[in-house]
Amino acid sequence: MSLYIGLMSGTSLDGVDGVLAQLDGDASGRTAIKVVAHHQVSFPEDLRTRLLRLNGRGDDELHLAALAANTLVRIYAGVVDALLRQCGVSVSQVHAIGAHGQTVRHRPQEFDGTGYTLQLMNGALLAELCGIDVVCDLRSRDVAAGGQGAPLVPALHAALFAAPGEDVAVLNLGGIGNLTLLPADGPVRGFDCGPGNALLDLWCQRHRGQAYDDRGRWAASGQVDMALLQRLLAEPFLHRAPPKSTGRDLFNAPWLEAAMCALDSAPSPVDVQATLTEFSACAAAQALTAQAPQTRRLLVCGGGAFNDRLMQRLTAHLAGTAVSSTAAVGISPLQVEALAFAWLAQAFVSRRPGNLATVTGARGPRVLGALYPAS
Repeated sequence: MSLYIGLMSGTSLDGVDGVLAQLDGDASGRTAIKVVAHHQVSFPEDLRTRLLRLNGRGDDELHLAALAANTLVRIYAGVVDALLRQCGVSVSQVHAIGAHGQTVRHRPQEFDGTGYTLQLMNGALLAELCGIDVVCDLRSRDVAAGGQGAPLVPALHAALFAAPGEDVAVLNLGGIGNLTLLPADGPVRGFDCGPGNALLDLWCQRHRGQAYDDRGRWAASGQVDMALLQRLLAEPFLHRAPPKSTGRDLFNAPWLEAAMCALDSAPSPVDVQATLTEFSACAAAQALTAQAPQTRRLLVCGGGAFNDRLMQRLTAHLAGTAVSSTAAVGISPLQVEALAFAWLAQAFVSRRPGNLATVTGARGPRVLGALYPAS
C-alpha cells in the first residue's frame, strides 16, 4: 500500500485542504487512486490578509513573504498531523507529501520570455516538522520548459474522470476557474478560463464582511447589470487561445474597479455580486462551447461547486450538457486538487512526468518538483 499526502491552498485564500491518498500502480502502469482521509483548515484572518497583500506590490515583501510561508507551513503540518491521527497511520508509512504552497504571483512567459510562478512555501520546514519527504515547487520546471506551469490537475482529471466513448469536461472553480477537456478521441487539454471565485469572494468580503457568498444566496437576490457584464466579458485574456493561465495578477480589485469606473452609473453592491456570478458562469461556459462544443458532461469541483447560484447559471448557459459536482461520481469537490498534489508527489518519486504539454504548452513532459528529504 503506497500512501501519499497532498496539500492544497489555492487562489481562493480560504484555507488548506489535505488528503491522505492510497496510490497503487498495476501491471499496466495505471495507478489505482483512493482517498483515505480528508481534512480542511480555514486560514486565520491575519494570514489571509497578509497573503492578499503579497499578491500585489508593497514594502518589505521579501521579509513578509518569508514569514507568511513559515506560518502557512505550520498550518500544513497541522493538517498532516490531523490526517495521520484520523487513520492511525504512522509517519513512516507515508512515502511523501506533495505540497502546493500559496501562489502570490503567476507571470509565465512574461518579461524575459520565461517569466516565473511564485508559490510561498518552506519545504525544509515542512519536512522538519512532519518527518516525511516533501515534494514542492511543482510548477517551476514546466515554466522553465516554456510552459504556463498551470493547470497541472488535468492529468489527474484524466485518470479519475475520463469515460470511454464520451466527451467529458471538468471545471475547477477555485479562486481561478480552469477547464480540463477529456475528449473521447484526442489528447487531454486544459486551461484557465476565468476568475472563478476570486472576484465573488472579494466583493462579498468588502460589502458583507463575509469570506464568501454562501450558496450564492446574495447574488441570487440581485439583478445582473448587463453593461458591467459586457465590459467584464470583453477582457482580452478570455478570448486568447490556449494554452493560457492567469491568477490574481489579472482578476483583482483594481481590474474590477476599472471596469466599474467606465460605467455611466454604478450598480448596487448586490447587483455587482449578481453580475460577477454571471460573469464567472459565462466565462466558463463560453470557453467550453468554443473549445469543446461536443461536450455533453461537465463535472465541477472546487469551492464553486457549492455555490448553488453559480451552478444554476452554468447549467442555464450549457443547454444540452449535464452539469454536476464531482460528488456525483464519488469524489468530493474539495478533495480533487489536494489529491492531485498527492498524485504529483508520487509522480516525482517515480520520476514520472507530471505535466501535460498539450495543456501547459511546455516543450515536452517533465518531472516536476523539488525534494526536501525527511532527514
